[in-house]
Amino acid sequence: MRNAIWAALATVQDPELCRDLVSLGMVESAEVSDGVAAVRINLTTPACPLKATIEADVRRAVLAVPGVEAVGVTFGATVRPPARLPLPGIKHILLVGSGKGGVGKSSVAVGLAASLALDGARVGLLDADVYGPSVAHMLGQGQGRITADAERRMQPIEAHGVRFISMANLSPAGQALVWRGPMLHSAVQQFLKDAAWGELDYLIVDLPPGTGDVQLSLTQNVTVTGAVLVTTPQDVALIDASRALDMFRKANVPVLGVIENMSYFVAPDTGQTYDLFGRGGARSLGLDVLGELPLDIDARQDADRGTPSVLAHPQSAVSLALRQVARTVAGRVSVQTLGSSLTSSPWPDAGSAVFCAA
Repeated sequence: MRNAIWAALATVQDPELCRDLVSLGMVESAEVSDGVAAVRINLTTPACPLKATIEADVRRAVLAVPGVEAVGVTFGATVRPPARLPLPGIKHILLVGSGKGGVGKSSVAVGLAASLALDGARVGLLDADVYGPSVAHMLGQGQGRITADAERRMQPIEAHGVRFISMANLSPAGQALVWRGPMLHSAVQQFLKDAAWGELDYLIVDLPPGTGDVQLSLTQNVTVTGAVLVTTPQDVALIDASRALDMFRKANVPVLGVIENMSYFVAPDTGQTYDLFGRGGARSLGLDVLGELPLDIDARQDADRGTPSVLAHPQSAVSLALRQVARTVAGRVSVQTLGSSLTSSPWPDAGSAVFCAA
């Protein structure tokens, strides 16, 4: 019967990777005793967006095996690394960019990092906005200081399960940095290569606005798994987002999709929805829209208080949307790492989704 169970599992496909669980090496064990099957699946990310679908498909397939009366499904997760790590101990580097300031890019980067950590991933966050660092404040560590270990490597600060480095923790509060390009390049290289990040599944990089020195330094010196664009719906933001998109394409950085931030506002007293900046403009970029995040008063207050909204208000609309976006991004990283049935661009046109044919 054990062989029959493995054969049944070989008919179950990962909905994103479009291959069966057995050939992907995701079936960690499958045993049966007294009619009860016990199956353990090792997911490609702890933030798997389709975990429930996989579980239902596994149960259905195994229950169809003659003699099986019940099925228990448990899960583990191992983020698969690429053929070559971008940095020692770091499996994937993900960039979060916008092209312009004021669209909530840093808030989204913090939310994505906290969400992935909540799901069990090992996450780092690099605040590469050297001139306007805000990550430390949003994580409640604005007064923290970066220290060095015995090997004189910078020790990231940890908050809410996320290891991070920010210039805010290296320079006096309120002090302006007046640096030219070479100094920016040197700082970014130190943050990446001279820091004791440890073992990370994902290192998220919060980019500064624009398409300048920091972006060039990153894309030319490390292998980036992918980038996520953040924009608000109005034209003035989309114009700069399109420039950031062009930069990523010229640097051969895969763009995983776009997040439309401040997409709408729901009045807390009436429940009425207002499209303050328009809505749906992100679709004009021709990318898959990963999520539409509402303008949320609690999320703003949570950032000021130093606790990510996904922790402070986990059931709010913006937190639920961020959790789903993070899982979608993690799934797409798995698709890119393990390969998919798509042969041209790894991501479809806006509005569609990556799923296997039924």
